[in-house]
Amino acid sequence: MAKEKIKIKYSDIEREIVENDEIIFDVIDARTQEQIVKQIDSEYELCYSFNQAKRKKNLRRLKLYNNQMREDDAVGDPLIFTVFNTVHASLYDDRLMSVWEGRGGKGDDDVEDNLNAVSLFDYDVMQKAELDYYWNWDAEFFGRGLLLNMEFDRSDGIMCPTPEVIDASTFIRDPRAVAVNGIGRKNKGAMRFGGWEVGATYYELKGLKGYFNINALNKNKETPNDLLDELRDAHKEAQGLEIFSQKEESLGKRQNYEFRLLNWFTTIKGEKYLITLGNNRSIVVRILKLDYNGKWPLHDRALYPMAANWDGVSIPDLTEDKQRGKAKLLNIAMESATAEVTPTYLFDQTRIKNKNDLNLRINKFIAVDGRVDNAIMPVQKSTAHQYASLIMEVLDVSAQRATAATELRQGIQSSKERTLGEQELAAAGGDTRFSMSAKIYGWSERAFWLQWYVLYKKHFKDGIDEKVVRIQGALAPIWRELTRENIISTVDPDVRIESKIISEAKRERMKQSFNAYLGIALQDPEANRRFLQKEGARINGMTKEQINLAWPKTVDELQAEDENQLLNTKKLPPISVTDDHLIHIDIHSKANQNAWSLAHTQAHKKLMLIKRDRPDLFPPKTGLEVKSGAEVPAPALA
Repeated sequence: MAKEKIKIKYSDIEREIVENDEIIFDVIDARTQEQIVKQIDSEYELCYSFNQAKRKKNLRRLKLYNNQMREDDAVGDPLIFTVFNTVHASLYDDRLMSVWEGRGGKGDDDVEDNLNAVSLFDYDVMQKAELDYYWNWDAEFFGRGLLLNMEFDRSDGIMCPTPEVIDASTFIRDPRAVAVNGIGRKNKGAMRFGGWEVGATYYELKGLKGYFNINALNKNKETPNDLLDELRDAHKEAQGLEIFSQKEESLGKRQNYEFRLLNWFTTIKGEKYLITLGNNRSIVVRILKLDYNGKWPLHDRALYPMAANWDGVSIPDLTEDKQRGKAKLLNIAMESATAEVTPTYLFDQTRIKNKNDLNLRINKFIAVDGRVDNAIMPVQKSTAHQYASLIMEVLDVSAQRATAATELRQGIQSSKERTLGEQELAAAGGDTRFSMSAKIYGWSERAFWLQWYVLYKKHFKDGIDEKVVRIQGALAPIWRELTRENIISTVDPDVRIESKIISEAKRERMKQSFNAYLGIALQDPEANRRFLQKEGARINGMTKEQINLAWPKTVDELQAEDENQLLNTKKLPPISVTDDHLIHIDIHSKANQNAWSLAHTQAHKKLMLIKRDRPDLFPPKTGLEVKSGAEVPAPALA
C-alpha cells in the first residue's frame, strides 16, 4: 500500500518510489541529504582532479579528427580520420551476434529458442546498431566506451530495455578503477564511484519517474567545472562554430532552460546507488537503489586494453604525433613549392633602369644596356628537404603498422609492388589482429546481453505482460506472443557471443570438411543418414525451422519428446518393441538425468540387445509393451 504523505519542511526531501507500478512516497531527512551531498562532493573532487588532464587531451584531439579552425592558407593531414575510420568500419561491419544456451533448467530448449528470437527482435527495437556505432567510436577514440543499461520501457509495441551510450569524455571515475565492474570473477579493480553530467529542462524532468525537488533547481551555467559545456565547446571550436553556452542564461527556468545535473554512481552503507544532484552538486533530485547482482549497470568497451589500466591505448594515442608531423612537413613542402612558382629575383640596376619593367606582362619588351645574359637571376634559397616525402611515408606506414589499417584495408592499391601471396598474407595478418579486437568487444557484448536478460527478469511481469515478437519463418513472417514463462527459465541461461566474420569463416571451413566426409560416411549402411543430412543442412546455414520442414520429425521423435516430459516428472512411460530405440535413446539424452530417465534408457538398450540375438521375437507392430527395466518374457517354444 502507498505510504501516507508526511508533512515535512522543505529542507527534507520527499521522493516518489515506484513499486509494483504503484507510486508511493518516501522521506529523506535533511541530515541524510547533507551526508549524501558531502560524500559525493568529496568523491567528485577526487575524480575531477584525477581525470582532468586526460579529458583535456581528448578534447584537444577532437580538433585533429575534424579541424575546421586551421588557417585558410594551411592544410591538414587526415591521418587520424583515415586510420580511425578504417578500424571503425572493419569492427562495426563485423556484427557480434548473441546465441543463448540453457544451463539445464526446465524447458530450456524452448526458452533458448524464444530468447534468441526476442534478442534478435529487440536488436532493432533498441536501435542496437546505432548504439554500437557510437559505443565503438568512443572505445576507439577515447580508449574506453561506456553504455548504460538499466531502464526498461513498458510501452505498447516496445516492452524492452532502453540502453544509452554515455559520452566517455564527460565521464569521470574512481582513480583506482581498472574497469567499471572490475576484471574476472572477483571483480578486481572495480569502480567505487564515478559519474557524468547531463542536461535537462524542467518539463523533461517532470515527465520522468523518480525525480523530486525539481522546483528548487536554479540556473547555474556559470560554474567553472562544467563537463558537458566543455565537450560541446570543444566540438564547436573544432568545427569553427560560435560558442553559445553562456547565451542560454536568457531562457526562463520554466521555459526551455537546460539545467545541469550530475549522475553519480556510489556506494552508501554497502549498497550501490545512482544519485542525481543539481544546483552545482548541492541538492539531491533523484535516488535509485541498484540491484543488478552486485554490479553497476554500466558496460565498458575497450579497443586495446592494458592490464590494470582503465584507459588502455586508443587510436589517437598511436596516430596523433604522426599526423602533426605529417601536417608540419606537408605545409613546409607547400611553402617551398609556392616559392618555386613565384620566386624572388636579383637584377642589375645599372643595366635595367626602370623597376616597373620587372612587372609581369605578356609580350613585354625590356631595354637592357649591354648584353642580356646575367641581367637578372633568381635568388638561391633552400627548398624542402629531399627526405621530407620519405619521412611522411615512414610516419604513414608506422600508423598503419600500429593499427593494422593497411592501404589495402583502406581500399587503396598498395604503393609498392607486391605479389598476390604477399598481399594475402598481409590481409590474413590484419584479419587476425581485427579478430582479436572483435573478441575483446565480445566481453562487453556478453555483459550487455546478460544485463538485458536481468532487466527482463526484473520488469517483465508474470500474468500481466506479453510481448509480441516477429520471427522470419521459412515460408512467411510469424508473430509469436510470449509471456514471462516463455523467456525466463528456472536456471539463468548463458549467452555466447559470435563474431559474424569469424563465425562465417568457421562455418565455411566446417562445410568443406563435412561435405568431403559426408560422401564417405553415407557409404556405410549402418550410418545414421537422417542425422548426417540434418547436420549438413545446419552447417550449410539452414535454420532449425527450415530443417524441420525439410525433415519432419518422425513418430518416434515426437513420442520420445512426450516421454521426456514424463521422465522429468519421475514417471516411467511404456516401451514398445516396435520403437526405434536409437532415436529414443538420442531424444532421452535431453531429459533430466535422474533414476527414471537412466532406467528408461537402459531398457531401450536391453531391447536392442535382445532384438539382435532373437529377431524372431520382434514381429513388426505387435503392440507388445513392457515397462522400463522389466524383463521381456520369452514366448513358449513348440
